[in-house]
Amino acid sequence: MSDLTKLLIKNGLIYDGSGQNPFHGNIYVEDRLIKRIWKGHGVETEPKIIPDEVEVVDAEGKMVTPGFVDIHRHCDIRPFFGTDFGVPLLAQGITTVVVGNCGFSMVPVSEDEVRREEMEAFAEPVMGTAYSGIHTFETYMRELDRRKLPVNVASMIGTGTVRTAVKGFSDTPFTDDEMAKACSCIEDALVWGAVGVSAGIMYLPECYNSVDDYVRMLSPLKEYGVPLCVHIRGEGDSLVDSVREVIEIGRRVGCPVEISHFKSCGMSNWRKEIHRAIALIETARKDGQDVTCDFYPYQGGSTALTTMIPPAFVAGDMKQALEKLGTRKGVEEFGRALDVTYRDWDNYAISLGWDKIMISGVTKKDNQKFVGKMVSDITEEYHFPREADFVAWLLHDENGKVAIINMSMCREDTDTIAKLPYSCVISDSIYGKTDTPHPRMYGAFPKIIREYVLERGVLTMQEAVRKMTSLPAERMKLVCRGMIKEGYFADINIFSPEKVRDLATFQHPTQLAQGMWKTFVNGQLAWSEGRMILDAGGRNLHRGEYG
Repeated sequence: MSDLTKLLIKNGLIYDGSGQNPFHGNIYVEDRLIKRIWKGHGVETEPKIIPDEVEVVDAEGKMVTPGFVDIHRHCDIRPFFGTDFGVPLLAQGITTVVVGNCGFSMVPVSEDEVRREEMEAFAEPVMGTAYSGIHTFETYMRELDRRKLPVNVASMIGTGTVRTAVKGFSDTPFTDDEMAKACSCIEDALVWGAVGVSAGIMYLPECYNSVDDYVRMLSPLKEYGVPLCVHIRGEGDSLVDSVREVIEIGRRVGCPVEISHFKSCGMSNWRKEIHRAIALIETARKDGQDVTCDFYPYQGGSTALTTMIPPAFVAGDMKQALEKLGTRKGVEEFGRALDVTYRDWDNYAISLGWDKIMISGVTKKDNQKFVGKMVSDITEEYHFPREADFVAWLLHDENGKVAIINMSMCREDTDTIAKLPYSCVISDSIYGKTDTPHPRMYGAFPKIIREYVLERGVLTMQEAVRKMTSLPAERMKLVCRGMIKEGYFADINIFSPEKVRDLATFQHPTQLAQGMWKTFVNGQLAWSEGRMILDAGGRNLHRGEYG
């Protein structure tokens, strides 16, 4: 099927994304838009609207849903290296992604070369190899407008990248001039179509920010009404205080708050702290504050190994900290720092343990032997004195460019979050250079259908579809996306639910999902029976624009 302008999908069981019960019906698409929907089998009930030349797809016996919307993916840089990144997306039925999460965004880029290199090295385990020549949000959006996109892409700006561009990894307070520059970067992004602003309070150098810093930096948000999507300060021992902090930030700024990949980490916190955190959210919502959350359907998370360096050890200078890890004195200091529990920073070396931290990505060929193994096992196998010695050596050898998977959550807590009426599904896929990414990159959305709906009944099908379509689209104010509705863009999936399978596992994470029969992006067939048909059907979405 080629570049479609007229399409009829008939006889499907339509889940329109609203959360309401499905109905058998027909959908007529023209010029990227859903022009007409009507109930019944066949086209005879509405013969007048069907033109003579139309491509007909018979969805008899299959579900028809809106294309899935993943509002938390770290593929910011991937469109500048080709369209292959669209394959695992379309295989899952994902037709729209939002990038710029967890305080990480591709821009702004510092004019200072040393600071730029530090920022790119720090972000590489999350976003992948840097792409040069794009420095501002305006140029980023202009370049995305010119690129072939296999799916729709909407972008946020990250406050961590902003802070790094303005003042590097320094732990000193903002000067008035630095704060003015930071605010200007955020304002510029909103002017150029950012759909939100993200923060990664857990990460360096954002962990040095105070609530007052965020309130000042985020002041432009109130005018634009976009959400602040937050990787909170702590998801383990400090979960409750961290949720309280971002609720306060949102209240004082006057903006919606989306708590990213909401979870409770650390065995001592399981089945307890998530309920205390939810109580805070529920109270804020009852008081009229717009606070929501999202989740991914796995018990393991994925991030950079640098997140396990205590901020006190970094002391505002990441380059110096990584150099120090190459010295005996520095390794000893690092080990002592990891033996301490901190009030405002989650020390996963203690709360999780090194037997739950897996190396998932490195840049050097000689270090590939560590990938897929737990830190505790590597330490024993390669005769390091203790885990901290191995971690220090690897961080120094790789200049911090190491990705990890931490087995930090329990299923009961994830189920609790999944059932919240205001939680939506994400993947939180990171794009560091590795052959063993987190399986959520390839399987998060099919896993919801297979496990959470069909196998365990945690969600009904209509609830699951809503959490993967209209709810995230509405959260990010994506105009006319996320529903099968007249006047909306024709991002559409057709599949038999019992055939949809996530095949990616922690041991074999790059296996494509199966069972998505056909996926349309803006009315054009992009995926059919196991392969990408079109890699240019997507659009760069600017906030508030109908396009």
